[in-house]
Amino acid sequence: MKFEGNIHVFGDHIDTDVIIPAKYLSQSDPQVLASKCFEPVADNFHARVAAGDFLFVGENFGCGSSREHAPIAIQAMGISCIVAKSFARIFYRSAINIGLPVVTSPSAVDAARQGDHAQANLEEGWVVVGGQRYPVPPYPNEVLGIIQAGGLVNHMKRRLLAQAQGAIA
Repeated sequence: MKFEGNIHVFGDHIDTDVIIPAKYLSQSDPQVLASKCFEPVADNFHARVAAGDFLFVGENFGCGSSREHAPIAIQAMGISCIVAKSFARIFYRSAINIGLPVVTSPSAVDAARQGDHAQANLEEGWVVVGGQRYPVPPYPNEVLGIIQAGGLVNHMKRRLLAQAQGAIA
């Protein structure tokens, strides 16, 4: 899984209320959520994001209330991968569950500048920022499968179909 795009930078302790304010939680359309993403700190942020772009974020990204709306909004904007110093555990798992790649690399985050270009290869376990390659923890094959399938639900559908067809035990 390879990604390439421009960098958007946010700091530490960005919580889910900042990612997608609670007043929009009645929305289920990913594009509506994307249009409100980061509204409290970067109005109209979605208009600055191109498909494939990255978020580089600080410590404890996605802390606060547990809501799948947050990674859905980020993914719907076109963000291909989030690189963080650290993630709130529930956000990390929710992102994986919807097929949004998230990786940790404090050094890469420190090197990232708004608007710079980045590349990532999750199978090989690296991120490039400013011409420098930084290692990221590789995903286990099962997690790679979830992301490649577009999320946990799609991954399980594929597994169940393959199992029903006798392809896996």
